[in-house]
Amino acid sequence: MMISQRSSFSFRFPVSSFRTFIVALGAVFLLGACSETQLLMHAAKKLQTMGGRAQGVYKVGKPYEVNGVWYYPGVNYKYNETGIASWYGPNFHGKFTANGELYDMNAVTAAHNTLPMPSKARITNLENGRSIIVRINDRGPFVNGRILDASRKTAQLLGFEKKGTAKVRVKILGDESRMMSFMAPPSQETVQEVKMAATPRGAVTSEALPPPGTMSDALPEERRVVIPAQSVEAPQMEAVPEKPVQTEITYTTVKPTNIYIQVGAFGNLANANKLQDRLTAIGQAQVSQTLLEARPFYRVRFGPLGSVEKADALLDRIIKAGYKDARVTLVE
Repeated sequence: MMISQRSSFSFRFPVSSFRTFIVALGAVFLLGACSETQLLMHAAKKLQTMGGRAQGVYKVGKPYEVNGVWYYPGVNYKYNETGIASWYGPNFHGKFTANGELYDMNAVTAAHNTLPMPSKARITNLENGRSIIVRINDRGPFVNGRILDASRKTAQLLGFEKKGTAKVRVKILGDESRMMSFMAPPSQETVQEVKMAATPRGAVTSEALPPPGTMSDALPEERRVVIPAQSVEAPQMEAVPEKPVQTEITYTTVKPTNIYIQVGAFGNLANANKLQDRLTAIGQAQVSQTLLEARPFYRVRFGPLGSVEKADALLDRIIKAGYKDARVTLVE
């Protein structure tokens, strides 16, 4: 969702189109900073609409605020978190995702608040042990206490469509996600970064260019670049038929988990105790100690809570009281 709306569509990037894009990038660096940016944007648009379908772009995005809560997107290929997942479907089917794809509620995709788009992650339902790999291509969910918004198909495969929510683990797949970031066309933000990086620094010289068709002859041997004519002419791109994707469901051992709401974490015990005292108007919070890089760390949290519904209600109270960084955590 582009914060207000979301959607998704899994696609394959044709090798021939990828080669066309790379050739266009090679031509970019011969044309100067201004022409470079224009050509890059043109290539991105061509690839984004191949076959008449929205293909989407690679996007991370800037920090944003929804309902008083701030989210900070970033590239984190070590991401591995647990929390509560929900799912979204008919109301968003066919609409655009946050990275420009079309949401298909029958595709194996999901929305996440901060992970790069597109990227791949393994989602495990901690209540039944089911685990699948999904494509992250949207932003959300924007309900307090949720870590992931799955497509209807993803929820069906993970076994929580009827229930509506599930305790899950979300683990990004680093190698696959890096490849996806390379294969997807760049977003306008990425193009802007290229433009800034390409801005000349220092003296700029110019020289007369030879007549059309003699560029290669006018350049020294080491600077000549041969670009096939058919690549420069932006040939008509044909849609590659989608092949049915078989989603593999694996199973892991189910371990009991408890729901907590963490309000704060400190390296100083006195600060944790102060927060605990301030939270007495809401309820009895606990201070627990853990180790972080061999140093004591103190977490202030409520729980264990008996259900997702109870956690939702308590989290809403905590956030309305001004503790907007509070979040749901799962503890084995």
